[in-house]
Amino acid sequence: MTSVLYDAPGPRAKRRNIILSVVFFALLALLAWWVWKTMNDKGQLEWALWKPFTESEAWSTYLLPGLANTLKGAALAMVIALPLGAALGIARMSDHRWVRIPAGVVVEFFRAIPVLLLMLFANEFYVRSTDIPSDERPLYAVVTGLVLYNASVLAEVVRAGILALPRGQTEAAHAIGLRKTQTMTSILLPQAVTAMLPAIVSQLVVIVKDTALGGVMIGFTELLNARQTLAAFYGNVIQSFVVVAIIYIILNFILTSFASWLEKRLRRSKRSTGAVLGAEDMEELNPAATGGTFGTGAGGTI
Repeated sequence: MTSVLYDAPGPRAKRRNIILSVVFFALLALLAWWVWKTMNDKGQLEWALWKPFTESEAWSTYLLPGLANTLKGAALAMVIALPLGAALGIARMSDHRWVRIPAGVVVEFFRAIPVLLLMLFANEFYVRSTDIPSDERPLYAVVTGLVLYNASVLAEVVRAGILALPRGQTEAAHAIGLRKTQTMTSILLPQAVTAMLPAIVSQLVVIVKDTALGGVMIGFTELLNARQTLAAFYGNVIQSFVVVAIIYIILNFILTSFASWLEKRLRRSKRSTGAVLGAEDMEELNPAATGGTFGTGAGGTI
């Protein structure tokens, strides 16, 4: 049986796929057994090392405050980087060179610098040039670095999403008298959002994970930094890494699940838009129902 996209596998292909699947799962099980055996031999599966995570002290003192700072830093960076990235992406498509060229320089400059270097530079700038309290300075530095880098990346996402739309959309908008700003805000951006959403969400996931760089390098008390303090107190380094990794996985899964739901909702709303005509409207539009005439705006009798 042949499909439009591919040929359905025959008997030999089915057997080969089954064999490959069995081999893959066997290797995966072997790897899991090796990890479990190694950790067990080293005493890393002892209950005393995992017990702190079943008590409230480890969570209320270390993990939850660190998680709160992670979410705070990521949320601030997202709120600032999204509109800034959209503005830079639109500016790069401007007809005015004095707008397009500086926007391009800013995007390419900050996109080329590692986000960690931006955080370190921002931290030193705030230390030497501002009066920000020392306990708040790491948050400012982390958010600054994340915003500068991710806004530049999001600017390219926005620009690519808009340029991917058919040129006829812009021409049709101009044909009905819309100005360029109206065309961008009312025609192009609403259509491009759905196409850009997966790439935007991927970048938002990167923002959440990159907050850990501030904890490692400049003392921002986020989740990974709190894990280090917890592990030093309880002596469970491997276990704390596992728990923090699971927390990051849950956070990113929630974010991507929400984005998938939002994308489906946007697609449904676009398919369902349009005016619903009643019986009276149909009678006005039907020439047979009006004695062979169209409405007054259609040109009279035929």
